[in-house]
Amino acid sequence: MKSDIHPKYFPNAKITCACGNVFNAGSTQEELHTEICSACHPFYTGKQKLVDTTGTVDKFKKRSELAAKLKAEAKPKKPRKVREKK
Repeated sequence: MKSDIHPKYFPNAKITCACGNVFNAGSTQEELHTEICSACHPFYTGKQKLVDTTGTVDKFKKRSELAAKLKAEAKPKKPRKVREKK
């Protein structure tokens, strides 16, 4: 094996979350910053955060209502004349 090719390992690296939670773990970097941790993640806290204010179902209903309204306002098409076979 080659010597001196592995990065330095810090057994007590400081990890800081955006919520303010700080904990230690082993890493190749001395300080780490993360956006979410077990103290603020909805799965672990049991609190659900709504990201999407208008749901997909609401958007679909709105589009279908608009399509039905436009269809009602549109002029009915005249039936096409079809030639009969001889």
